[in-house]
Amino acid sequence: MRLRRPDKKRFLAFLAVLGPGIITASVDNDAGGIATYSIAGAHFGYSLLWTLIPITAALIVVQEMVARMGVVTGKTLADLIREKFGVRPTFFLLIALLLANISNTVAEFAGWAAALEIFGVSKYISVPIGAVAVWFLVVKGTYRIVEKIFLIASTVYFTYAVSAYFAHPQWGTVARAVVTPVLQANSAYVIMLIGMVGTTIAPWMQFYLQSAVVEKHIPLEDYALCRADVIVGCFVTDIVALSIIVACGATMFAEGIHINDAKDAALALAPLAGKYASLLFAIGLANASLFSASILPLATAYSVCEGMGWESGIDKDFRTAPHFFWLYTGIIVLGALCVLYPAAPLILIMLFSQVANGILLPFVLVFMLRLINDRELMGEFVNSKAFNGIAWTTAVVMILLTIFLVILTIVPGLPGMLGAEP
Repeated sequence: MRLRRPDKKRFLAFLAVLGPGIITASVDNDAGGIATYSIAGAHFGYSLLWTLIPITAALIVVQEMVARMGVVTGKTLADLIREKFGVRPTFFLLIALLLANISNTVAEFAGWAAALEIFGVSKYISVPIGAVAVWFLVVKGTYRIVEKIFLIASTVYFTYAVSAYFAHPQWGTVARAVVTPVLQANSAYVIMLIGMVGTTIAPWMQFYLQSAVVEKHIPLEDYALCRADVIVGCFVTDIVALSIIVACGATMFAEGIHINDAKDAALALAPLAGKYASLLFAIGLANASLFSASILPLATAYSVCEGMGWESGIDKDFRTAPHFFWLYTGIIVLGALCVLYPAAPLILIMLFSQVANGILLPFVLVFMLRLINDRELMGEFVNSKAFNGIAWTTAVVMILLTIFLVILTIVPGLPGMLGAEP
């Protein structure tokens, strides 16, 4: 049988389209996500690895739909929501997104500060430098330059795979854990399981991905390549998640060491897996936090401006898109100042962001599914019946889990009341 020669032109076309999917999925592993996976591995070993299979499937389903809408319509998600559902629901949706993402940005700068403190750098030095760096990148850069830097930042996440290797896990045990569902009747396990699923699909991701696809002007004939970019990004981000869980499970869980955040995980790895594993874990946390601290304000500025009909885009400037750049600047400044202010209630702010994301997500998913099935808008690119079944099932499960997570955040003792072990 004659093997087909690689299509060089097709490969180059894929490289040209590459970016939005991988970048969006990578930022899903932000400071909060890394902390969640670190605690999951340290407290529960490999018993939650099986969730990564349905998590990856859910992420692919949701991200593919917004990428498809971006390519087919040439419009952003906020634009489409405003046009189809009116200004009032769009306004309230964007206010909730703005408040949630300001809180999320605070969490990212807190993660950046914690990572640099491992290297002996005070937050009063690291946070201002980080804030200025991400501001300068977007305000003074072009879309192509910014995207290339974001793609380079995405590759740094593989430091977690190296950390997992240095942890010397039993790979056979890891493989079995990935394909063997495990359920434990205790409140901590239930909360962690929901937390892992809940950190997967954040509302801002859908707005940012569709905006990035639109700004990149991906033609309809290249949609298959855009979809491949999305799918590759989803697999990469969950390989990183697996690596974090394995690194912490093979070391901290095995030694009975409990942690509270990703910084604890990085420090605990040094005596258990060696200084290089610890160093790489800390570098990964620093990269993820600063990367997300630039993407979240950017996603918010895109969403608010597009929803309100204001000019937006990295290739513009303060004169042509003042609302876009002032929003981006303001969110960065607020996020950085909250971390630098000693009396700032950081835990309360992060708690608020989790609840706000949970309240917002059901509305975003329902709007998306109504838009993607609008034949007048999407033509032949509406969901098939089979895909619709998968998409609605994914949305309903995500909505129920997120609502439960919000309830558990507000009433943490609920599983115990329902009979689960503490």
